Amino acid sequence: MNNILCITTYPPRECGIATFSADLIRTILYKFGNSYSFKVCALESDSEKHIYSDKVKYTLNTSDANDYAVIGRKINQDADTNLVLIQHEFGLYKEHEDEFLQFVKSITKPVVIVFHTVLPNPVISLKNYLRELAAACDAIVVMTQISKRILLLDYGMEEEKINVIPHGTHLVAHQDKRFLKDKYRVSGRRVLSTFGLLSAGKSIETTLEALPAIVKENPTVLFVVIGKTHPTVFKEEGEKYREMLKAKVSELGMTDHVRFVNFYLDLSTLLEYLQLTDVYLFTSCDPNQAVSGTFVYALSCGCPIIATPIPHALELLKDNSGIIFDFKNPLQLAEATNRLLASESLRSKMRIAGLQKTAATAWENTAILYALLFKKVLEEKDGLDYSLPPINIAHIKRMSRSFAMIQFSKGNRPDIKTGYTLDDNARALMALCQVYVEMRDVSCEKYIRSYLNFIKFCLQLDGSFLNYVDKELAFTGQNQEVGLEDSNGRAVCALGYFISHGDKYPDEWTAEAIQIFRKTLHKLSLFQSPRSIAFALKGVCFYNRRYPRPELISLINVLADKLVGYYKQSTDGSWLWFESYLTYDNCVLSEGLLFAYQATGNDEYKMIAKESFDFLLSKIFVEDRIKVISNQGWLHKEKKGLNYGEQPIDVASTVMTLATFYKVFKENDYLLKQKKAFDWFLGHNHLHQILYNPATGGCYDGLEENNINLNQGAESTVCYLMARLSVVNNISQSYNVPKGDFQ
Repeated sequence: MNNILCITTYPPRECGIATFSADLIRTILYKFGNSYSFKVCALESDSEKHIYSDKVKYTLNTSDANDYAVIGRKINQDADTNLVLIQHEFGLYKEHEDEFLQFVKSITKPVVIVFHTVLPNPVISLKNYLRELAAACDAIVVMTQISKRILLLDYGMEEEKINVIPHGTHLVAHQDKRFLKDKYRVSGRRVLSTFGLLSAGKSIETTLEALPAIVKENPTVLFVVIGKTHPTVFKEEGEKYREMLKAKVSELGMTDHVRFVNFYLDLSTLLEYLQLTDVYLFTSCDPNQAVSGTFVYALSCGCPIIATPIPHALELLKDNSGIIFDFKNPLQLAEATNRLLASESLRSKMRIAGLQKTAATAWENTAILYALLFKKVLEEKDGLDYSLPPINIAHIKRMSRSFAMIQFSKGNRPDIKTGYTLDDNARALMALCQVYVEMRDVSCEKYIRSYLNFIKFCLQLDGSFLNYVDKELAFTGQNQEVGLEDSNGRAVCALGYFISHGDKYPDEWTAEAIQIFRKTLHKLSLFQSPRSIAFALKGVCFYNRRYPRPELISLINVLADKLVGYYKQSTDGSWLWFESYLTYDNCVLSEGLLFAYQATGNDEYKMIAKESFDFLLSKIFVEDRIKVISNQGWLHKEKKGLNYGEQPIDVASTVMTLATFYKVFKENDYLLKQKKAFDWFLGHNHLHQILYNPATGGCYDGLEENNINLNQGAESTVCYLMARLSVVNNISQSYNVPKGDFQ
């Protein structure tokens, strides 16, 4: 465990850096609670003191020149501090800049400094000052590539020291905009908004001066100004700036079109205001403002944005993903706002582009980058130790209707137009059955019942199943165009799993599942697809565990022998697989044979299961992490596959199969690989980005070369949950499991 001391302003102090630090610390502890602990050295001044939580170990009075040396000695004598993280903003240390510089130089622990502002074209004294400050630190963090370029070109700093880690953004479980507008009494209005601690630097008057031209074309517009006056400004001049703004509103005749929300809002309320916003306006008049937390919060809420050209805006809104206008130019602002309000398609494109760009900057991803930097500075050799998230079925419930689970989503919003599939509902039946059995969550019952009903709905008279159902509850033409064996196998697997836990459910439910299962048995020996055979094998084995029958063992042997035949036909000295290529959901082939071994005791099944699975693992574990077969180009025996296009279904299947193999073989390597594989969802992948979304309980649909597919559909979400459930009994001791391990 490494202990980090963060020197920063900190809540209850109301300022952007205090909020930033609290969010950063909270998320690093959530992600890496086994590896890092945090204490805070809170920055105060003669004019602003607070009562803090136990997280604050020291306070540094920046108004007292002597306090720097006192706190420096305490830090150096503190055996519990392994690394010091300093948040730097010029205004924080302006009373005693030289003492602050000597303070940093005096610290004998590794130091990482975060520059929130980087001023271009510095005078020689500023250049020398920052160079000395940087030289005293082991690493520098800036939040934009532009800031990095300034440090390199204008200050001549060492590139090796500079790390670009974006300002974090909050993951948002997006709600219906109409509902939120009703909630906040703005129904029927086109809402423009801005937020932040109020000061003249926000240049709110620029929007007010643009408002008459905006209202002329959009008479329902309401401009919402969110935030109380900055505490420092309030102490110096009271509400002078706000009163000036109110007078201007009255002078312009815009009283019915402006609303001031004069509060420091809690996070959930703020995010709701941003989600109901039609266009977000960022009007800062400070060209040297490197980053803005308010700006990225709005992007993460899906707001189309019009902004002044601060470096952060220039970097994030390029490629037409937002609109830039000149500082203090109300004419340009009015024109841009009217153009955006007139085009729903343009707003939609900007919303999607903004969400895609800010996904990489979710606080969880920012925390990963900081943890990687700490690891580098502290010269740690072991990989990051990701914490295990609580189990959360909220998104599965959201995706489910009384009829069944919907197939796809747009973001985290279910897309009913995509209909339903047997595949998804079979998986969902298994997942929620496990939650119900292991967690005693009675809320799962109605969903389990609906998934079972859907499987029955898809059953045909001949004992087969159809897979695709549209939103009108009719079977679609896809059922004639796409092979259905795999979905049939999944249905059999799910039914067998449900029946194996039949004592936990009403007798009539189990009897109904048994009736459906038995109608399918005569079809199983006809399966030709290796995956459908493997799924069917698992289903029959599950059933046999509860209701053992000689005829079931015979069927297990028939199915397993088919897989053995495929294996012997395809394998050669170096290619130990059932087919001449690796495609999707590969693990189930080996796992199916291992299930067959458990049911029959046939050692050939056990040997081939292990040999094939170990071969597969050798292909998908690269550089100490999992990298599953690309869905954009399968891995063929004779040629190399493509590098990118990883799907949650494949990673989840690996996690679950590793659990099965560990139970049989008790090899610790399977346990270690299971942890590494599951960590793929948490950020241990080539992008260092999360696939599991803790804000929704959903899982993103894919990992591409340069981005994440942000849709959170049924397959990815259920597969993640099944993987998460499989690690509970095996390796939860290796993770830091947050309190309240079930949501």
